[in-house]
Amino acid sequence: MPDISWEDPYCGEGNSCFRVGTDSADNAYIAVNGAEDYYVTDSREALRTLIRDIKAGKADHLL
Repeated sequence: MPDISWEDPYCGEGNSCFRVGTDSADNAYIAVNGAEDYYVTDSREALRTLIRDIKAGKADHLL
């Protein structure tokens, strides 16, 4: 597993909490809070776009 530096969890309503992290190779990661061993990785911009869409209500079903 890469050495990931996780940010504090972002929590929406209910149990919808996720964390974003980065590694030394400038990759970005997103995981459900408490399950950081199972994550999605992509470029920072791709995950930033995903998070913006979730916050805007475009993809709330993903959480």
